[in-house]
Amino acid sequence: METKVVLITGASAGIGLSAAEQLINKGVKVYAASRRGGKSYKAELGEGELIHVKMDVTKEEEIAVVVAQILKENKRLDAVISNAGNGVAGSIEDTSSEEMLYQFETNFFGAVKVIQACIPVFRAQGYGKIIATSSVAAIVPIPFQAFYSAGKAALMVFMQALALELKPFGIQCCSILPGDTKTEFTAARKYTVASRSADSAYADKMKKSVGKMEKDEQNGVEAKVVAKKIVTQVLKKKMKVSVVPGIDYKLICFLFNRFPVSLRLWVVGLIYG
Repeated sequence: METKVVLITGASAGIGLSAAEQLINKGVKVYAASRRGGKSYKAELGEGELIHVKMDVTKEEEIAVVVAQILKENKRLDAVISNAGNGVAGSIEDTSSEEMLYQFETNFFGAVKVIQACIPVFRAQGYGKIIATSSVAAIVPIPFQAFYSAGKAALMVFMQALALELKPFGIQCCSILPGDTKTEFTAARKYTVASRSADSAYADKMKKSVGKMEKDEQNGVEAKVVAKKIVTQVLKKKMKVSVVPGIDYKLICFLFNRFPVSLRLWVVGLIYG
């Protein structure tokens, strides 16, 4: 059986790195893409190998170089995991056009660019798997992180439409929707310039809301738990279209979609308002 070849973005830490490490221990050859790169190494047992590659998901030329490298070295690509992401906090009013774009460039457009670069490869092969890391925030809107929620919602819907378009070519698509997860993502979260001003009308509420979110994240599930769900989808014959790790978050998403909108927002307001 040939070794599977997988490209994963946002693989320098957190969920991405954990997924990469779990995959190589399953005998997979993983190209772990990130802006800073890293040292490549082989699995202690088996044929698995982790190859760090430098790639900014917002730059199409860098994506093309990495995909070309993978094909040159392997003549195939079995799956792409679009996992790179960032977080920007601040009220909608306190978010500039540049800050909105910064949020969407990585979380949505970056994911789309990487996926677009891999689709022709998968079509030519007649198979391939596309996995994107969305978020429970795609279903449950988070105040003061509206553009994060919106970007993840856009990515989730994009993946559903993509699944319909690519099904005739034997290409499968899956969205992973993690809830609060303990990673370096929390410390890396940025705040909009205006939100840091004492003059902001939202300063106190934003600090309370984001503080609650960050506490939940640091008390959330380990990255390896979410990563295991990703690995399971990569290795199984038929992927699910959507996966929500954790029974509690599955229940939240199930119930949230069945409540009237006014009730949904009232509940979210109690938690993060």
